[in-house]
Amino acid sequence: MPPSHSSIRETVEAYLSRHPGERDILTGLLAALDRGLDATARTTLPGHITCSAVVMDRQGRVLHIRHRASGGLMLIPGGHIEPGDRTLLAAALREVSEETGIAPGALCLTRQALGSPIDIDVHDVGANPANGEPAHRHYDFRFAFYLADDMPPTITLQHEEVSGAQWLPLPEITAPALRAKLLHERLDGQPEPLNASAIIHDGHGRYLLHLRDSNKPWIWAPGHWDLLGGGREPQDRTLLDTVRRELREEAGLTVAGLTPYAVEYVTGNDGTRVPIQLFTGRWNGEPAHLPLTEGVMLAWVRPEMFPRMTMLPSTRELLEHHAAEQPALTEVVPAVPVATTPTGAPPGTVLNVVGVHLCLERDNQVLLGLRHPGSAYAGGAWHVLAGHCEAEAASACLVREAYEEAGLVIDPADVELVHTVHMREQPADPPRIQLFFRARRWEGEPELRESDKCVRWEWWNAKDLPEPIVPYTRAAIEGIRTGHVYTELGWER
Repeated sequence: MPPSHSSIRETVEAYLSRHPGERDILTGLLAALDRGLDATARTTLPGHITCSAVVMDRQGRVLHIRHRASGGLMLIPGGHIEPGDRTLLAAALREVSEETGIAPGALCLTRQALGSPIDIDVHDVGANPANGEPAHRHYDFRFAFYLADDMPPTITLQHEEVSGAQWLPLPEITAPALRAKLLHERLDGQPEPLNASAIIHDGHGRYLLHLRDSNKPWIWAPGHWDLLGGGREPQDRTLLDTVRRELREEAGLTVAGLTPYAVEYVTGNDGTRVPIQLFTGRWNGEPAHLPLTEGVMLAWVRPEMFPRMTMLPSTRELLEHHAAEQPALTEVVPAVPVATTPTGAPPGTVLNVVGVHLCLERDNQVLLGLRHPGSAYAGGAWHVLAGHCEAEAASACLVREAYEEAGLVIDPADVELVHTVHMREQPADPPRIQLFFRARRWEGEPELRESDKCVRWEWWNAKDLPEPIVPYTRAAIEGIRTGHVYTELGWER
């Protein structure tokens, strides 16, 4: 099945959004699409689409071949679309493979074009009486590729159509418009990741995996368990932006402290090599509570289950490698009694529980939640959004709790510590360090995500706080208003 009219139209409009001055020369193609003509068929006149491949090596040289049909001109590989080409990109890949022997797996896409044509060349073709073809016009969609490996692959020419091949430096490319665009986009032949995925684990041997749809053959790894992630989009400044956006879009998930892990090469749906930047991060939530928008389900999985799951071998090997790098797991140690000295600590040391709190402010009001009457702590009282630190940084805990409890997306870079309360509620209780953070920016409106803990969110004037309210929460908010950064509660003097 040839490419659809709608996909071709989208491709052309995306191209024209980058090159608006070329709309006039593409008027004939747009008119053919408007009339419902098959613009990919070579019998469509007075013009139709062809596809070519701009293949660049590590030295920034572009592969040219000597086409016999053109009278020996040095041109980039390309030709007419065939019925089996599902996309315009697939047609370009087939042409370069047939004419030069370079398989799709030896190529990767460029960041600058992201799979769209880097140039659409419009040129007239003379009549060919031998083939019964009158004079007509070609709209040549030119897609840019880099060689995936350092060494150029062996070129095997299609001798009935091609008589030679040569790698030409950019200044020697004979097509002025193509040469100008390659120079403008600064293509250099050096592959870089265009996709980003996240290895998310809980620090206790479990990995968060995504079961992808099985009835969508055009997506990556249909019907397989895989990592969350996706392709870079034009608005993404970095691949970290890409993976953060994909986690939010696919699963409403925010993971603080994502760090680069490795670059993995996989085979894309079009057969090209795809370098993927992998990030790793910890999260300890419940997958069933996430608002999954793509795929079938999310689940925690331990490495011993991988062989029993439908999973790409490369994904399994990657996760097993990551698991082997993690420290050996030990049994969970019960909470240390107040009178006990932690191992390795000076005599008399007592562990303090660390809590994080979000002091979210808007128009001189602060966000408070009314605790569920049956809550184990402060039932029926007002309290800021809060939680206890697990094996994570305090800022990471704050970001996690904000999303899990209220659906708020906060970047760790946008929070600042504004108050600390050191307290002991009862003499027998462990001491607690309560950290209050302010968020300068956030995404979303507060929503009830854990109704067993909080029954509603409200904005309150910081000068007129409701009752009952958790005492140390009132103390912290009043301290923040007066510019104090520290409060002590419950200590004997």
